[in-house]
Amino acid sequence: MIKSFLHWLDQRTGYKKITHEALYENVPGGARWRYVWGSTLTFALVIQFVTGAFLWLAYSASTQTSWESVYYIQNNMFLGWFVRGLHHYTAQAMVVLLVLHLMQVLIDGAYKAPREVNFWTGIILLLLVLGLALTGYLLPWDQKGYWASRVVANIVGITPVVGQDVQKLVVGGSDFGTPTLTRFLAFHAGVLPALIVILLVGHIYLLRRHGLTAKKPLKKPDAPFWPDQVLMDSVACLAVLAAVLFFVIHYHGAELGAPANSAEPYDAARPEWYFLFLYQFLKYFPGETEIIGAIIVPVVIVVFMFAMPFVGRWKLGHRFNIGFVCALLAGAGMLTYLAANEDRHNERYQIAVQQADAAAERVKFLAQNNGGIPPDGALALLANDPLTQGPKLFAANCASCHRYGGTDGLGNKLDDAKETASDLKGFASREWLNGLLNPATVASVHYFGGTKFKDGDMVGFVQDHLKDLAADKQAELKKIIAAVSAEAQLPAQQALDKADAGAIVEGRQILRNDIACVDCHQFQQPDKTAVAPDLTGYGSKEWLVTYLNDPANPRFYGKDNDRMPSFGKDGRLSAQEISVLADWLRGDWAKPSESASP
Repeated sequence: MIKSFLHWLDQRTGYKKITHEALYENVPGGARWRYVWGSTLTFALVIQFVTGAFLWLAYSASTQTSWESVYYIQNNMFLGWFVRGLHHYTAQAMVVLLVLHLMQVLIDGAYKAPREVNFWTGIILLLLVLGLALTGYLLPWDQKGYWASRVVANIVGITPVVGQDVQKLVVGGSDFGTPTLTRFLAFHAGVLPALIVILLVGHIYLLRRHGLTAKKPLKKPDAPFWPDQVLMDSVACLAVLAAVLFFVIHYHGAELGAPANSAEPYDAARPEWYFLFLYQFLKYFPGETEIIGAIIVPVVIVVFMFAMPFVGRWKLGHRFNIGFVCALLAGAGMLTYLAANEDRHNERYQIAVQQADAAAERVKFLAQNNGGIPPDGALALLANDPLTQGPKLFAANCASCHRYGGTDGLGNKLDDAKETASDLKGFASREWLNGLLNPATVASVHYFGGTKFKDGDMVGFVQDHLKDLAADKQAELKKIIAAVSAEAQLPAQQALDKADAGAIVEGRQILRNDIACVDCHQFQQPDKTAVAPDLTGYGSKEWLVTYLNDPANPRFYGKDNDRMPSFGKDGRLSAQEISVLADWLRGDWAKPSESASP
């Protein structure tokens, strides 16, 4: 039955002849490992097409759905992380395989006549594969891909004569958006794969027409492609697959950063490792000279590679071609090393990477713990998140005077000598209040040392009356600090406040009866004579929002306010921004199971 069917199929398709020609191609010198690179590249390309088709089924191209659909693939779709990781790391493997295949072709002289056209199709295939990498980089619509793609678009734009028109064609307008995504998807999943298939068919046809080229002299007799070379190719393909699977499983798929945000600078933007050499190379061509490094030099190199078959005809031309490509690869390797080394010692970049990683993890956490992604997209999750936006608001509006643990809130260390207001890390916590009521630190730059209150009543009281306290008075002060801090109801101190409930009640009683405190401060009862900030609800969300809105309010510093802007009253910050900043300072972004420190 099966034999009859195969005979019928062969009569109508001629598959036996095709199979015989494919398997019994002559291999000069017999099977060799050096011949496996073309097969591994074809194998990798098949993986790309298959996994790409599955990813395409779940992908939605728009600024509000691209990141979200990739997030769904990575975290919710059955084996989506595996398929996406396979697609991502196989693409990277293809770059390595292309280089190895190119070197094998050059060393064996397989680019010389009559194989020039086949060599040229190979170069074009290499460029198309790099085009796939570039167009696929943007599709997740995360910060890394977004900003790296903008750099590429800007490079396209500086191309003489046609640059601006080509840039608009690629971007789909004057700026990145949904049209850009749809065009990149069309190139990545349609135009470029179609061109690759056409060229690959032609490449294989020409390869079969001219046969394999072996490096002379041959030590073994010729042999058919089957079975030895097929076995070697299969083992090589399995080795490539094993290497890719290692990275896929180790990293649980491919990286997905925070959603793209054009309004937010991204200092961690870098291209993938195989384009890092070009990123470093462009540093040596600043300003108007960028066109030399970005356009002229690469074009000259590609043109020369097309001319290699003719150069190879000369007596030393073949060696020169090999030397040229080796020097090119060595230079690319050196530039890659320099770029990585500079980044390794660039503190600002390292902080930016940490922030990018934190934002990526944060948006995933929010999506998983806040009922999913809202209709207006994942970016909205970060826009209203205190942990994400609080440090940025602090750095932009507060860090000129205040510090947050010695930094600007984003992790960048600042000069303490220029600190002119208190360090707000841990504000209203027991630890922070201990420092405030410590005679040795109250007048330091971390509290009142940089303000006009340095010589005021509060500093004088702490230094004169709280120095060398007796044991019973120290115990009372400890209870007072616990009581004032408990007014803030800080998430990080919930367990501590609950455990010390009795001491807090005593502290409140002591505070209400302590003439030295209530003579200036108001606490839990109206006092029109109070001239210092109200301690009722001190550090709570309501207290902090009201204070940030207008510190000159009589409830706080009144006319004695020292340079503190009225962020809300003067319209410097919106009510939402003030709320987010207050939540961040208080640690209200934290869940009970999370740490209260960013």
